[in-house]
Amino acid sequence: MTITLRLGNDLLRHAARLNRWASRHASLGVPFAQARLLALLEELGPTRVGDLAQADNSSQPALTVCVQRLEAAGWVQREGDPRDARASLVSLTRAGREALTEVRQARAAVLQPVLDELERRDPAARERVEAAVAVIADLLDISAHPDMSRPATTPTNR
Repeated sequence: MTITLRLGNDLLRHAARLNRWASRHASLGVPFAQARLLALLEELGPTRVGDLAQADNSSQPALTVCVQRLEAAGWVQREGDPRDARASLVSLTRAGREALTEVRQARAAVLQPVLDELERRDPAARERVEAAVAVIADLLDISAHPDMSRPATTPTNR
């Protein structure tokens, strides 16, 4: 395994573990799968259910059920797709954005004492965390470039 591949693996593994930990310990008030879908809709904007399922790596029938639950809660709405009268686009409502904000605040709240303890143990840690967050934001900016959307050739997909 190359150094870059190992670094990427470590980054993804640790980010996923931190994400799961924060979600597990936070009082979300929204099922995690629904919160994840709200965040995905915020990222993608108005999206067809099939495209949303593909972006979520889930089946269209499973995602349709989740969208129906979000719609019943008033967190998403469907509107006609201006490019195809037979299709509809799913988008966040104001209530959906508020629910997503509450989820994010709850997750950040459980992380706050951990960050405070880290800083107590190592006063320079906050600067390193801020730098790491900036690097992750840069990685996400780079990953949004159209050239980065192609799957990379790895030993598992050659």
